[in-house]
Amino acid sequence: MTILVVDDEAVQREMLQGFLHKRGYKVLTAANGEEALDLCARYPVNLVLMDLCMPGMNGDEVLERLRESNPLLRVVLITAFGSVETAVKVMKLGACDFLEKPVDLTELAELIERHAQQLLVEQDLNELEEDLEDDALPLPVAAHSEAMQHLLSLVRRVARSPWTVLIHGETGTGKERIARLLHQLSERSDGPFVEVNCAALPENLFESELFGHEKGSFTGATSRRSGRFEAAQGGTLFLDEIGELPLAMQAKLLRALQEKRICPVGAERERDVDARVVVATNCDLPKMVQEGRFREDLYYRLNVFEMQIPPLRQRREDIPQLIDHFLDQYSLRPTQIEPAALDALIKYDYPGNVRELEHMIQRLATLVRGSQIRRADLPSHLLCPPQPDSSGGLLSERVEAVERQMLLETLRQYQGVQTRAAEALGISERVLRYKMAKYNLTKDAIK
Repeated sequence: MTILVVDDEAVQREMLQGFLHKRGYKVLTAANGEEALDLCARYPVNLVLMDLCMPGMNGDEVLERLRESNPLLRVVLITAFGSVETAVKVMKLGACDFLEKPVDLTELAELIERHAQQLLVEQDLNELEEDLEDDALPLPVAAHSEAMQHLLSLVRRVARSPWTVLIHGETGTGKERIARLLHQLSERSDGPFVEVNCAALPENLFESELFGHEKGSFTGATSRRSGRFEAAQGGTLFLDEIGELPLAMQAKLLRALQEKRICPVGAERERDVDARVVVATNCDLPKMVQEGRFREDLYYRLNVFEMQIPPLRQRREDIPQLIDHFLDQYSLRPTQIEPAALDALIKYDYPGNVRELEHMIQRLATLVRGSQIRRADLPSHLLCPPQPDSSGGLLSERVEAVERQMLLETLRQYQGVQTRAAEALGISERVLRYKMAKYNLTKDAIK
C-alpha cells in the first residue's frame, strides 16, 4: 500500500513518514498541493494524508483536483479546525475521513488499517468481476453497499476451499444466490449444483431424498433411486432451511459429512460421496442448540465458515441497482421511475427483502400505463406522508436522505451507543458525530 503525506510543515511530514515506514507502508511526501498532484499522476498512490490548511493551493482545492483525476482515490484530511462546517465541507468534496491535529498515531494506525482492509475488499471484488465476466449469474448481485462488498469478498476467498459453509439471513435476502455464487467460483463449477429445501420435504422422506433407496426397501419403492448426495457428486449440495431438518436425520447427516460416505435406505453397503455441502437458514441455530432442537456437533460441523447476508433495509444503497435490473427483466417496454417514487422505494423497510422488491417491481412494470412509474403508482402501504416534489432534486440530496436514514436506523439498533454504531457503519466515531450534527440526529430523534 502506497501512502502520500502532504503537509507544508517538514517536521509533521517526517514524523508521519517515519511512523508509517515502521508499519511497513511505502510512503511518498509532498510539501504542497502542486507536488501532491504531480506525485499522484506519476505513482499508484492508494491513500493520501493531507493537511487541510496549506499556503498556495489549499487542501480542499487539492482534494477536488485529486477526485477529478481519480474518483477512487482515498483522501484523509488533517485539520486543526474540528468544526461541523469544515467536516461537512470536506466530506462533500469526497474525503473518506479526517483527523484533528495533533494527530493521534494510534487513531491514525487504526484508520489506515481500516482503509487497507477496504482496499483488499475492492481488489477481491475486481477479481470476482473478472471471474464472472464470461459466466455471469442469472441475477447479478447488487453490491454498492459496504456490507455486500465485504460479503462478496468473503465469498471469493472461501469459494475455492472444500469446506462447508453456513449462510444465514432473513427470508428473501438471496441465500440461494450466494450459494450458487460459491459453487460458480469454486473448482467444482463444472459439476452439478443440487438444491434441497428441507422445509418442503415430508419427514418420512428425508432419508430417501438425501441418501437414496434400494428397490423394495419400503412400500412404494419400486426401483432403485439415487439421493441428492449422489446427484451432487463432484459438485455442490445446497441444503436450504437446514433448521427444519429432523433430529433423527441430523445424526445421519453429521456422519455423512464426517465420513464422506452414505448408506441408501435398504442398502447393505455404504457408498463414497464427493460433494461440497453449503447450508442456509433464517433460524437462530445457537438458540435451537440450547433448546435441544439442533445437534451441537452438527452445528459446529456446518459452521466452518459463516456468511451473514444483511437485510435489504441495511443495504439501501443497493436498491436503485436492483430496481434497474428488475425493470429490465420485467418491463414490456422501456420504463423509468420518477425520483419521488425512487425516494419512497429506497425508504421502505422491505420485511420480505429482495424478493419483496422483485415482486413489487414486477407488478409495477406490468400495470404501469405510461413509460414512467410515479409515486402515485406505488402500493399504499409503502407511501410515507407527502414529500416535497423531488423530480428536479439533485442526486446528492437523495443520497443524503438515504445516508441520514441509515445513520438513524443504526443508532437506534445500538441504542445510541456511538462506538458500536460507528463500527457497524465502517466509519470513525468522529465522522459519526459530525454526521449526526449535520443531520440533526439528537438523542430525542434517535429514541
